[in-house]
Amino acid sequence: MFKPVPNTLDFPQLEHRILKFWEDIQAFRKLVEKNRGKPRFSFLDGPITANNPMGVHHAWGRTYKDIYQRFQAMTGHELRYQNGFDCQGLWVEVEVEKELGFKTKRDIEAYGIEKFVEKCKERVRKFSEVQTRQSIRLGYWMDWENSYYTMSDENNYTIWYFLKKCHERGYIYKGHDVMPWCPRCGTGISDMEIATEGYQERTHLSLYLKFPLLDRPGEHLLVWTTTPWTLTSNVAAAVHPDLVYLRVRQGNEVYYLAEARKEVLKGEYEVLGKVKGKDLVGLRYRGPFDELEAQKGVEHKVIPWDEVSEAEGTGIVHIAPGCGREDFGLSKEFGLAVVAPIDELGVFLEGFGSLTGKKASEVSEEIARDLKDKGLLYSTEMYTHRYPICWRCGTELLFRLVDEWFISMDELRWQIMEVAKQIKWLPEFGLDRELDWLRNMGDWMISKKRYWGLALPIYECPQCGRFEVIGGKE
Repeated sequence: MFKPVPNTLDFPQLEHRILKFWEDIQAFRKLVEKNRGKPRFSFLDGPITANNPMGVHHAWGRTYKDIYQRFQAMTGHELRYQNGFDCQGLWVEVEVEKELGFKTKRDIEAYGIEKFVEKCKERVRKFSEVQTRQSIRLGYWMDWENSYYTMSDENNYTIWYFLKKCHERGYIYKGHDVMPWCPRCGTGISDMEIATEGYQERTHLSLYLKFPLLDRPGEHLLVWTTTPWTLTSNVAAAVHPDLVYLRVRQGNEVYYLAEARKEVLKGEYEVLGKVKGKDLVGLRYRGPFDELEAQKGVEHKVIPWDEVSEAEGTGIVHIAPGCGREDFGLSKEFGLAVVAPIDELGVFLEGFGSLTGKKASEVSEEIARDLKDKGLLYSTEMYTHRYPICWRCGTELLFRLVDEWFISMDELRWQIMEVAKQIKWLPEFGLDRELDWLRNMGDWMISKKRYWGLALPIYECPQCGRFEVIGGKE
């Protein structure tokens, strides 16, 4: 007679029984020995950050990896079975800051950078052990005695060697550019970080304001912005040369705006005429914050820009090269002044009047009141849009003019694309996406103004700007 089968199963108990059985018979070691010397299948696990216990998404991914490795082992391959832990970076720093109750980089510096780095190492050691136990409990077969750690000397010196080779080939340079910047973390955020995880829907105060034309009394450009703090650094207004712009009268004032955006006008108005954007190019206007010390000597003018859209706003874009990447590019093209308003914590620098010492993210209402007092505010509205945020701490990003180190992708992108074409992609459309990303990616920003990460081995002469890259410990 067969023994009765229970109606219910205690799955955790069953799993523990299986794990003990595997351990008792040394199943994993026997499989490794059985396949030793056979065709090689090298699997290197892309590392989880050793920063917290594993999440469900980690377990899901590791289950797929385990299945794939078991299949390769069953078909007679010798496997590498190497697990890894991502150890450095803001993920770990932010969690340690939370533990210590820190709010900014200044708190870390007051505490002591060396002590802070040691706390980061302790957290990595703790959670690498936790994740190892979780993975074993999951039934994931790996060589757990041979995990790699990205904070190891071996890894760091290998990257130094790579950077030296990049330098020898002329790929590394120090760039003066506007970058997405996290004011809480006090560091730049790369395009890749923003593209993958860096946008959330946020609502901000947007302003419609007037730029008074200097040679046409009573006439104004009507401009829209969703970032009022950047108006302090305005140097130009951009129009699309081929768009049609209306010249309209409301009361005693005349406004210019794109014909397709006339619905933003409040109340009745009279159309006085139409002009092309190219007819507005070269006009000079009074800036919204000309009284600031930082604006001294700046001449404001209208410039052409084919990227101006009539989908939203007024069809006239305010340009602040110290606060926007495209704006900075236009400053090079048209020789515009560059006014950089904020420090690494997103606080206004000296030269910005009552705003100096205040956070750029907190001055929208104050700027609106100031513009109203000066007779330059046309209207306001709350605007909901997708806005870039720091994927590590959730803080809204600002765009800031900085000096950072980059690897130029001009030559490298094509070399990487050729290698990508040699890989078998599953599914096949992955190759198209990879090639498109490589084709359009900007230069790779490799510097972070933080503490727990790879120390860049770059030594720069402060007098002449020449620099050397060290390729190893010796």
